[in-house]
Amino acid sequence: MSRRFPTLLTAVAVATALCACATATRQAPDASVHPSVVAARTTPSASPVATPTASPAATPVSAQPVGPAPADLDAAYVANELGGVEAGIRTANTPAFEYVGLGRRQQQMYHLLATRPNLVPGVLAAVAPPVQAAIQANLSAARQIDSLNGSRSQLPHWRIVAPPPPEVLLGYYREAEAAFGIRWQYLAAINLIETNMGRIQGLSSAGAQGPMQFMPPTWATYGRGDVNNPRDAILAAGRYLQAAGAARDLNRAIYAYNNSTLYVQAVTQYAQQMLGNERTFLSYYNWQVYVATNGGDVLLPEGFSN
Repeated sequence: MSRRFPTLLTAVAVATALCACATATRQAPDASVHPSVVAARTTPSASPVATPTASPAATPVSAQPVGPAPADLDAAYVANELGGVEAGIRTANTPAFEYVGLGRRQQQMYHLLATRPNLVPGVLAAVAPPVQAAIQANLSAARQIDSLNGSRSQLPHWRIVAPPPPEVLLGYYREAEAAFGIRWQYLAAINLIETNMGRIQGLSSAGAQGPMQFMPPTWATYGRGDVNNPRDAILAAGRYLQAAGAARDLNRAIYAYNNSTLYVQAVTQYAQQMLGNERTFLSYYNWQVYVATNGGDVLLPEGFSN
């Protein structure tokens, strides 16, 4: 597997490029950021629902450098913002359309905490215990990924597209769960770490491809259909994890998927948040693609191509 994980706007570097699904010999891609170099260019989707792609734009969409946090930012502000966001994410009557804003605000606050770790103790002290647990899990997952990625001197050769709608992805995860016995939350966490749920299209330095980042030999064994098709790739990930002994030891199977204990920890922490409350999937789904460069974090919006 290769790796890719962009530096989320938060400590959680969300769309990194931890590559996915190679074998014990997997390598990490060359990019950093919540992903690093991702899958190969996609081909026409073979699934019932076509994979969304970025709409052609008259003007190319540019990368957007992320400025430093305000010098006067304090723990009270972050605690109030993040506490409200985390509560809103988990509220049963929160309208689906609000998750776009909630997810992006969540991502921004974690990024601030990642860049201003001195604020973390004050933030944790000011929020309720359930929010404390969520903050600690998300920050910890982000640290695991960040430690696997370094910064890059140039922007990756990626194309950023709109992922399949959340209900479509959830259907694919549940289909894989039913077929292979892998809880869908773990498949969603892998998809998030590998390509920010399919937003990143590119080719990893190790040759990993598709939204779940398979090396060609691994895909030849476990894949069915098109490695760039979201449904085919998610089902292959479930098939691979089942073959790797997930029923006996899920952590070991995830390690086989990407040979890193840090990767296993990050997948587990994101998955546990979704196991605790399925609505957290909708916030993760709306995280954007950020890349860590030597000159600072950069947002790669939908429509970006390099």
